[in-house]
Amino acid sequence: MDATPTPTTKPTNGAAAEARIEVRDLTMAFGSFVLMHDLNFTVKPQDIFIIMGASGCGKSTLLRHLIGLLEPAKGEVLYDGVSFTSAPPEEREQMLRRLGILYQSGALFSSMTLAENVSLPLCEFTQLKEDEIREVAALKLALVGLKGFEDFYPAQISGGMQKRAGLARAMALDPDILFFDEPSAGLDPISSHLLDDLILQLRDSLGATIVVVTHELASIFAIATDSVFLDAETKTMIAQGNPRELRDHSDDVRVRRFLTRGEGEQEAAQ
Repeated sequence: MDATPTPTTKPTNGAAAEARIEVRDLTMAFGSFVLMHDLNFTVKPQDIFIIMGASGCGKSTLLRHLIGLLEPAKGEVLYDGVSFTSAPPEEREQMLRRLGILYQSGALFSSMTLAENVSLPLCEFTQLKEDEIREVAALKLALVGLKGFEDFYPAQISGGMQKRAGLARAMALDPDILFFDEPSAGLDPISSHLLDDLILQLRDSLGATIVVVTHELASIFAIATDSVFLDAETKTMIAQGNPRELRDHSDDVRVRRFLTRGEGEQEAAQ
C-alpha cells in the first residue's frame, strides 16, 4: 500500500495532539435554520465514540460535517490537532484518505462484485498492480468474515453481509479512523450483534479510532467507550461521557430517559 503523506501543519497545542478528533464551537445550519450550535467534544485514540440522540436531532448531519460533506456555519473540526475545516484542498484530500466511512445503506455498486467494490479506492488512489489489488481486496473481505465471497454481487448476499462488504471497502486504504452511520439499520438482532463484535475486533486488532452514529441501545452499551448526546429541543449537546455512566449518573432526565428505554429487555439480554 502507498503511504499517505501526513499534513505538514503542526498541532496547535499539546492537548489537541492527544485527540484524534476535536470539534470546536461547531454550529450546523441550513441557511438561517440552526440545527445544532456550540458543539465541543474530543475523540481520543482508539475510542469507539457514539453520536447519539433522538431521531431528527442531527446525528448523521454531524457525521457529514466531520468528514467534510457539509461545511459548518461556525467553528471547526480538527484531526490530530490540524484544522480540517480550514485546510487547503490538497491537504484536506490527504487527511480524507486516512478516513474510512460505512454509510447506512452500505452504498455498494450493484453492478460490481464485492471484490470490485473493495478494489475501487485502491485503483483510484494507489499504484498497486492488478493482482496486488485483487489480493488486498480479498484480504479486506476476509477481515470482515467474507472470505470466499469475492465474486458475489451485492444482491446475492444478505443485508448484514452487505454492511460487512461496505466496511471492507471503507478499510481498503488502511484508514486509522472509521465512521459508521447507523450500522445496525435494517439488520436483525443477531446480525446487529455480529456487527458490534466486528467493530470491537477492528478497534482491537487495527488500533483504529471509531465514530458511530446510532440510537440503538444494545449497540451503544456493547461497544461505546465515550459518547456525545445531541438534544433537538435545546439544539446543542447536553452530555458527553461513557453511556453506562450517563445512564446511571447523568443529572439530565432527558439523557437518562433516552438511555433507559427498554431497560428490562437490555438487562435480560446481557
